[in-house]
Amino acid sequence: MAASTPSTPIQNSPKSGSPLGRRLVKLIEPSVLLSPAGIWLALLLVIPTLLILNISLIPGLRPGQAAGGYGLGNYLRIFESVYLQVIGRSLFFAIGSTLICLLLGFPVAYWLALRSPKRWQNLLLVGFVLPLWTSSLLRDYAWITILRPTGVLNTFLTSLNLPPQDLLNRPAAVLIGLSYSFLPYMVLILYASLEKLDNRLLEAAADLGANARETFLKITVPQTLPGIAAGCLLVFITSLGDFIAPELLGGASSMTVARLIYNQFLGATRNWGFGSALSMLLILAVSISIALLIKYGDQSPESY
Repeated sequence: MAASTPSTPIQNSPKSGSPLGRRLVKLIEPSVLLSPAGIWLALLLVIPTLLILNISLIPGLRPGQAAGGYGLGNYLRIFESVYLQVIGRSLFFAIGSTLICLLLGFPVAYWLALRSPKRWQNLLLVGFVLPLWTSSLLRDYAWITILRPTGVLNTFLTSLNLPPQDLLNRPAAVLIGLSYSFLPYMVLILYASLEKLDNRLLEAAADLGANARETFLKITVPQTLPGIAAGCLLVFITSLGDFIAPELLGGASSMTVARLIYNQFLGATRNWGFGSALSMLLILAVSISIALLIKYGDQSPESY
């Protein structure tokens, strides 16, 4: 009887051990998986951004007019005092609303994550984010009803024999509208961070004689710094580019970068080159904020 010979493996198969085949598979598989998202990203983000960059380098470009040469005139115009005031006001609204959301949102998130009954946590979270189910436009119109001279707030103050407050069309109204709109985002992010807090560290701090203030500053805050950074950057980015709240609640004296960009494209000014330069400035600010979030948002507390 003839002895059976063992079958030899196919050497040309990519999975059989060929170094060239394995390298090809490692190169092709990620490209195939990422190509749909990459094409979508290129069509809706990269190419439009490059077009805006191209338009921003054409000084004085207006619709219906022939484009001139390229230059940095639009970017140099940003440094005029009137536009620097607009940029400073936008930063003031963004930073102010971020601080307000952090100061109001942290106690709420702390109570939801560590103090509220476990069986009610999901229901309380849904109730707190319920305003997000309505349009931001409707929420801002509701604040107009509350803050106008004959609105709900002044009616209530008058009934208590207190002086009425003139808040509408003021920076305070913009801060109220922005903080109200983005407070649920801050609470959700802080809640997710506080929920992961190790209670054993809090118990150990209490056993070692630390009071509530020391425990909060040395245990709770360092453990939740990634969540604080993520929440602050998210609120800052969205507040910086918000258009509705400054337009409806701030009046003509609360011009922001977003409203200025709108005027350059759809308003009476119609200076597309300068509007594109302002857009690139806003994109740069948002990109830096996202880069900081990626770099510092996922770090462990020991790295701070």
